[in-house]
Amino acid sequence: MANEAAWGLLPDQVITALRRREWENTARLRARLDGSRPFPIRFSLKPPTASQALENLDHFRRFVRLWQDWPHPSLIRWESRHWRRLGRQDIPVAVQIDSMSRLIDILGPGARARSRRWQTLMEPLLELEPRLSPVLVRHLTALEEMGEEETRLLARLLPQLRAGMGQGDYLRALPVREVDTKFVETRQRLIGECLDVIHAGAVSAQGGLSRWLGCLDTPKGWLLVRPLCPRSRSRLAGLGLLQLDFHGLLTHELPAEHILIVENKQSGYALPPLEDTIAVFGGGRNTAWMRALWLNHKHLGYWGDIDTWGLAILSDARSHQSHLDALMMDEATLQCHLSRMVEEKNPHESLPPHLTEEETRLFLSLRNGHFGKNRLEQERLAPDYVLENLNRWHGSG
Repeated sequence: MANEAAWGLLPDQVITALRRREWENTARLRARLDGSRPFPIRFSLKPPTASQALENLDHFRRFVRLWQDWPHPSLIRWESRHWRRLGRQDIPVAVQIDSMSRLIDILGPGARARSRRWQTLMEPLLELEPRLSPVLVRHLTALEEMGEEETRLLARLLPQLRAGMGQGDYLRALPVREVDTKFVETRQRLIGECLDVIHAGAVSAQGGLSRWLGCLDTPKGWLLVRPLCPRSRSRLAGLGLLQLDFHGLLTHELPAEHILIVENKQSGYALPPLEDTIAVFGGGRNTAWMRALWLNHKHLGYWGDIDTWGLAILSDARSHQSHLDALMMDEATLQCHLSRMVEEKNPHESLPPHLTEEETRLFLSLRNGHFGKNRLEQERLAPDYVLENLNRWHGSG
């Protein structure tokens, strides 16, 4: 029977609350296991006042009786109360749990089974290095997801890893035995923290697992590169389309005088021929590569969507290369295509700092709904309009 009183928690209610607060709350559970949130746990039973007990004697008697019969009597804290109308009463006031083993015992078979599984999962790793316990507790959820086979795999992997063994190759090319390198890549954080314990902080001192192993960073921030004329294509080994990562674009100059940066992929594929021009496109918000020093002496154009996020990305691009020209991202373009505008669902809120005065006014007009709808995708511009504007930009360089 459910307790409707505002006082006098019963054993089932306490167990349910403890399971929710201490067992199913992963952060708190880890903190209890590693000692950063120490025991005891003291859980108030909301004992009644004399008037509350008199108002509901049936519940009061049941409250006392159920705690008297509870199979963990040493955990109950009792107090003696002297009430004028009820006389002396011994009342349970709190449950106090002094250890994880006690908590598991209270919570029952499910908790005991989970605890035994922890021991099974951690055993091969703790046999390898007993000091790994705090790391394994921090990664408790990952261990449970991994299961027994993968934790044994981790125990076989750790002794094989040593400083510099990557020899300047990618992480996926590590020369390990019996362990796939996808596992290494997927579990980098756990592996790195385990090795940091085993090797006395050397991994974190080197800046992480990949650097400690001597591996190259996995390529990221991919963008498409497309030469827009035969001469530029010949300078790129005759290739009509390339994909380069962030690092490649940051360190390798593209062989053309005019560099056209386009926000979206489809617009990049649709670009017309332009002499001595290479387009870099499909990066979206990825503008960090534009820190590249070789861009400083190029004729740069940037073309993106006309919406608040498009203008925010333009601002980010200009923060790296202040001399770039914004193309077809103005109110004149918008006015020519008002019927093709759509809704931008989650507009950028803060005002981007690297816009011109005209662009700032456009941003505010879009955010304030001045044009009714607030987004013009660059794909919606007609090819003849795009060609006219690109030729004008190209001629200005």
